[in-house]
Amino acid sequence: MEPFYAIGIFLFILFLLLGSGVWIGLALLGVAYVGMEMFTSRPAGDAMMTVIWRSSSSWSLTALPMFIWMGEILYRTRLSEDMFKGLAPWMGRLPGGLLHTNVAGCTIFAAVSGSSAATLTTVGKMTIPELRKRNYPERLTIGTLAGAATLGLMIPPSLTLIVYGVAINESITKLFIAGVLPGLVLASLFMCYVVIASMVSKDYRPAAEPTLPFWDKVKRSRFLIPVLLLITAVIGSMYLGVATATEAAAIGVIGSLALAAAQGALTAGNFFESLMGATRTSAMIALILAGAAFLSLSMGFTGLPRALAEWIASIDLSRFELLMVLLVFYIILGCFLDGISVVVLTIAIVEPMIRQVGIDIIWFGIFIVVVVEMAQITPPIGFNLFVLQGMTGHSMGYIARAALPMFLIMMLMVLILIAFPELATWLPENMRQAR
Repeated sequence: MEPFYAIGIFLFILFLLLGSGVWIGLALLGVAYVGMEMFTSRPAGDAMMTVIWRSSSSWSLTALPMFIWMGEILYRTRLSEDMFKGLAPWMGRLPGGLLHTNVAGCTIFAAVSGSSAATLTTVGKMTIPELRKRNYPERLTIGTLAGAATLGLMIPPSLTLIVYGVAINESITKLFIAGVLPGLVLASLFMCYVVIASMVSKDYRPAAEPTLPFWDKVKRSRFLIPVLLLITAVIGSMYLGVATATEAAAIGVIGSLALAAAQGALTAGNFFESLMGATRTSAMIALILAGAAFLSLSMGFTGLPRALAEWIASIDLSRFELLMVLLVFYIILGCFLDGISVVVLTIAIVEPMIRQVGIDIIWFGIFIVVVVEMAQITPPIGFNLFVLQGMTGHSMGYIARAALPMFLIMMLMVLILIAFPELATWLPENMRQAR
């Protein structure tokens, strides 16, 4: 019973520290330190120093700050404005009209940012005023934006997938490639919802957009060329085996700097702001990862991960039953913690369970990302809800209700992933080996 006694102590100290306002990374370090002192005779200070250095010096982790910097640079360009100009002529005649630019714009920007918040802010600052000006339904405008922005967590380069890959010691490149098809399927589900909602409800039926001649649409599509080239360079180089995830991140930074310079947005002030923004975010994630690595070591001494894996084996849960339990577990946890914290906090315990029932590690990474996406629009801590509240001025309750259909669509996506695991495994299994 000692392992389960230990988890009670871990949880009590963790929630005590988090409730007092301590940073998540420091809270994890504090819990791990107490665990080391209570359950092992090994010097806690030496163990902490060793494991933090080992976790922080991972080569795979070098892709993280560069992808963050790439997103910070693009956030300060006219990318969202150009995307709207390029997408609007093609989306205007679809059922639901320009609401589809929320989904398509987020899908495109997700492929160059890796961050849900950056995707939401960049696309939202352009589409919300335009859709309001054209009298599109406010609830659907906010709901589609809240849901589609979460694609920044799945479509590569995903920061959450980088953290998962480092925590579980799996290829970042394979995880990135695994996220492509599920990300596109989820984006398609969001667009299908817009079509159905606009056809069923008069409240969701915007006025028809004026039709442009075909060649005028093609001409306006030139605004999409720079970002599509950047996406091709980043994702294509990994899929073809030309570059690792870290090298693709360097290509993305160079490409984003070139794009910003071509738009005249690369000023000394913007360059410095993007660099400092990337530094702050990277430092925050690095501290969380360091705390999680030390906590994993501390829990290992208690025998907790092994005991839980043996317990799962003893109650003979099927693969589907275990996934449903984990789904509920992650949704509840996501109500109180951000996605990256959820991943690093739980992976040491969950990994033995999923290996016990034969769940593919790559596939499970995509499963976790979909559930973490759901947490982004789940009260009370859903980060996308806070961002939208600041952008629109609506109450948190209004925004949460608007995002509820997107939450249900993500639940459907989880079931699709379980029914068709090849969505996440086919591309990684058929890609060329990265160098």
